[in-house]
Amino acid sequence: MYVTTVPNRKSPPAILLRESYRQDGKVKSRTLANLTHLPSQQIAALRSALAGTATTPSTPLPDAFRISRSLPHGHVAAVLGCLRNLHLDSILDPAPNRQRDLVIAMIVARIVEPASKLATARGFHCDTLHHSLGEILHLDSADETELYQAMAWLVPQQSRIEQALAKRQLSQGGLVLYDLTSTYFEGRHCPLAKLGHSRDDKSGKLQIVFGLLTNAAGCPVAVEVFTGNTSDPKTVAAQVNKLRQQFGLSDMVLIGDRGMITSARIREDLPASHGIQWISALRATQIQKLATGGQLQLSLFDETDLVEIAHPDFPGERLIVCFNPLLAEERARKRPELLAATEKQLEKIAAATQRRKRPLRGKQNIGLRAGKILNRYKMGKHFQLRIEEDSFHYQRKTANIEREENLDGIYVIRTSVKKEVLSSQQVVASYKSLSGVERAFRSLKTVDLQVRPDTSPLTGARARPHPTLHVGLLRGVAYAPALGSDPFRRR
Repeated sequence: MYVTTVPNRKSPPAILLRESYRQDGKVKSRTLANLTHLPSQQIAALRSALAGTATTPSTPLPDAFRISRSLPHGHVAAVLGCLRNLHLDSILDPAPNRQRDLVIAMIVARIVEPASKLATARGFHCDTLHHSLGEILHLDSADETELYQAMAWLVPQQSRIEQALAKRQLSQGGLVLYDLTSTYFEGRHCPLAKLGHSRDDKSGKLQIVFGLLTNAAGCPVAVEVFTGNTSDPKTVAAQVNKLRQQFGLSDMVLIGDRGMITSARIREDLPASHGIQWISALRATQIQKLATGGQLQLSLFDETDLVEIAHPDFPGERLIVCFNPLLAEERARKRPELLAATEKQLEKIAAATQRRKRPLRGKQNIGLRAGKILNRYKMGKHFQLRIEEDSFHYQRKTANIEREENLDGIYVIRTSVKKEVLSSQQVVASYKSLSGVERAFRSLKTVDLQVRPDTSPLTGARARPHPTLHVGLLRGVAYAPALGSDPFRRR
């Protein structure tokens, strides 16, 4: 916008407020207001304002204030305000005290600027603060030792905090989601860090495993940390006891994936007499057995994408067979690529046994190299190997591959929930809601709390996961589900 003077023949000139705009590649202008009636001082002031100068025609305006320091505040106010609206401060401790303020500050800082305890403490100090958090909570003098002491104060509060969250988020007869993930650990002094399966593709690193209980919407309620070599099924009993004894839930539906709620866990930890129903899925070998017996045929899905069946191997259970055409298409595309990549590497091993110079010899050496290839591409079940002291041969298991191809896109949900309680469609939708736990894991590990170690060349190993992750569980009441993801991908 600008102010312009337009001649008006023998009359006084017109003073107009105009605006420039572009239309069809041409610059045009339009009149917004006629300012002719205004005093000349006001018109001059408006010209100066539109020109970007804060002056009057005669003298400049005096400086009203001087900025000595500016602290980022908006993100701090948003997160701290959300925390207080959720009454998380009173859940931590009904009585205000410095330990509670330090924990609140660490939660907020972990969301707005994840860093080590040393860097977080520096962000609070009056001389090195990065934002307004330390000033608002009066933590200008806090150091990293105080932060660790506050975390130690938080340890015995975990049970009480989880009970408060469970009272808000869980109810009798409702759905409870449970799943596990892991992260690798940088260091040698954590008693929970053990060598185990890495979900981050960091083989050879110490691991810690943590399980997360959420409500049906994926809002975290409780977290528990296990040693890095703990298998998934072994954690189920502890969670069932927590739900029954600590949270007082005698009637619920526990949802877990096929690697966790196994047939053995169902018999030992989830008997019907305990009042806990469950929803899980069959393993690939179990699905193959059903297909071999003739219970699974593609003709079942001519008119619908799911059908409910029964089988004597699963007495008292409902089996819901589902067909996902997108999943079938993806597996049909991926399998030939993996088979070809595996064959290419196995051919290199066969060639190494036949070369003239330093040929590969010994069943153990040949077997180790072949095992690495099969583990890398997960195609060992589709190849028949013959290993000799001085030779190596392989071939595809064609019949096995064809059987698997016939089951592409098919998965089977198993449950003890009666049809009167949940229909087949509701059971499948409930199992797929495990994707909410995956979103929570992504929030814990990478997006928000970043418990996974940062080992970038610039920063080195920082933000190492705390052995008990007590601050992580408090994210539950403020968790907002993100966009959807695949519930069948291993976390």
